[in-house]
Amino acid sequence: MSRIANCFAALKNEGRKALIPYVTAGDPTPTVTVPLLHALVEAGADVIELGVPFSDPMADGPVIQLACERALSHDVRLTDVLAMVKTFRETNDHTPVVLMGYLNPVESMGYEGFAKAAQAAGVDGVLTVDLPPEEGGEFSSIMQAHEIDTIFLLAPTSREERIKRICEHGSGYLYYVSVKGVTGSSALNVEEVEARLNLVRKYTNLPLGVGFGIKDPASAKQVAQVSDGVIVGSVLVNKIADLVTAPERVPAEVAAIIKAMRTEMDN
Repeated sequence: MSRIANCFAALKNEGRKALIPYVTAGDPTPTVTVPLLHALVEAGADVIELGVPFSDPMADGPVIQLACERALSHDVRLTDVLAMVKTFRETNDHTPVVLMGYLNPVESMGYEGFAKAAQAAGVDGVLTVDLPPEEGGEFSSIMQAHEIDTIFLLAPTSREERIKRICEHGSGYLYYVSVKGVTGSSALNVEEVEARLNLVRKYTNLPLGVGFGIKDPASAKQVAQVSDGVIVGSVLVNKIADLVTAPERVPAEVAAIIKAMRTEMDN
C-alpha cells in the first residue's frame, strides 16, 4: 500500500481528516524549504503538496504566482525540488509528498526520467494542473509503473460524465476545487461543496480533498466535515511573502497556521 493510501486509511480509522498544506519549493529561499516541510508535519500536516516553480502558473492567483517568481529568482528547478524531497526523506519516511505544478518541466525531463528520479527521491504523487486525463494515458501509466499516484483536479463546473472519467483515471486522492476561479479565491460555499462531493462519490472510493478558499481554522473545520482532506495553500504562501526579509521565521510561523487548523479540525 502506498504512503498516500496508508495515510488516508489510518486517518479514517481514527475518525480524522487529512490536513494537506501547499507550499512552493524554494520560496522564499531554497534553504528554507526542507525545514518548513518538517515544521508542517510537526504541526499536524498529513500530506504535503510541494509546488514546482513555473514561469506561467495559469491556474494560480497572484499569491502563488509571486511565490513561483521568488523561487525562480533563486534558479529553483524541478531537479532541485526532487533534491529537496530526497533530503526530507532522510528523516521522514512516512509523510506523503505530492508534487504540484505544470507539465512543461516534466516534459523537459522526459516522463520516464522524471518518474525514475521522483521515485528515487521519495515522491508519492504528482498533480499536473494542465494535463487532462484524456491526454494523460502515457503519463499515468509511466507514473504507475514507478509507484507514483496521478492526482487530478475536479472543478465545481465539471459535468457528471467528466467527473466519471476523471475518477476512472485518478489515483491516490482527488483534488476538488471548491470555488470557481484561481487559487486564492474566496467565495467558499460548504453546502455546495458537500453536494458536489456526494455526486463525485457515486463514481469513486478515492479520498476527496478540497482546496481553494480555505483561509482559517473555521473554514478548515467546515470543509473537513464534508471531505476526506483539507488542502490549504494561499494563506500559507501569503505568510511566507510577509517574511521574505526574515526567512528564518518562515518554518515556525507558517507551521503555527497549520497547527491552529489541525486543532480546530480535531475538536
